[in-house]
Amino acid sequence: MSSSQPSAFLPIAAMMFAAGIGIPVFAAFNAGLGKQLGGPIVATAAAFGVGLVIALILVALTGFPQREDLHFDTPYIWFGAVFILFYGVSVTYAAPRIGLGNAIFFVLLGQIVAAAAIDHFGWLGSIQSSLTPKRLLGIAVMAFGLCLSRKAL
Repeated sequence: MSSSQPSAFLPIAAMMFAAGIGIPVFAAFNAGLGKQLGGPIVATAAAFGVGLVIALILVALTGFPQREDLHFDTPYIWFGAVFILFYGVSVTYAAPRIGLGNAIFFVLLGQIVAAAAIDHFGWLGSIQSSLTPKRLLGIAVMAFGLCLSRKAL
């Protein structure tokens, strides 16, 4: 947490908690949409289509970026779209087959491992935060807790 803006931490944490709630809710909704539409790819495309329309409305209300801001000097940052597409299709496919809880368990486990590595090395423009023994223990406890919460297959 930055010492220059400690009052911003709680609202941001609450927003991210809500985003975390949205991950399994999206998975459940998209799995149902996949059944209705006949597959995970078409369901994810439909969900992203609705999201695109809403995002464009919000951009129209808040302002479009300036032309000089539209550049591709770091093209790798656009791979975020590929990763979110992969998540959408994967969870839509997996949730009805192994259960929503199990699917989200593996998503969360992957998030913990990836977040720790990205933070430790300061990859992808993130704030570098070393993986200390205390943090490693915390991550292990979180992973163990996730394992305890997993449903038996």
